[in-house]
Order: sequence, then structure tokens, then C-alpha cells
Amino acid sequence: MATHERTGTSAEEAQTAIARLLLEKVRQDKYPSTTQMGMLEQILPPEFVREYLNVLLEKVLTERQPSIAMLRRLARIAQQL
Repeated sequence: MATHERTGTSAEEAQTAIARLLLEKVRQDKYPSTTQMGMLEQILPPEFVREYLNVLLEKVLTERQPSIAMLRRLARIAQQL
């Protein structure tokens, strides 16, 4: 019997839990890891896209000179709305 069957956790529930964890890490870190943001974007449930966009917007707005990479990421996520 697979581990997820014993615990009752589906793959979707696990991905949602990981997405929440990564979203909180991105929110808390002043300069979030591009690796973590990339992982988040690969599994981001549609219902989290707006929240993630808001987290990125907040980061861009608080920086005097936000990075071009962050601005591009923000624009790419905005297209998913």
C-alpha cells in the first residue's frame, strides 16, 4: 500500500500543501528564491494565482529598483488571470 493511501492524502492535496508552503516562503523572504518561485509556479493551483500575483506585486512595489527578472515574472503571472 502506498504512503498516500495510508494517510488519505491525494496527490492534489499534497500539491496544494506544497504550494501553500512555498507561497508563504515567497511572501516572507525579502528576496525569494527563484528556484522556489519556479517550483511554486509549476504546481500553483488556479485558485492561488491571484494571491501569488499580489505577493509579487507587493515585493515589486516595496523595492526602489525591482529586478527585471521579477518584473518579467510578475507580467507572466498576470497573464494567467
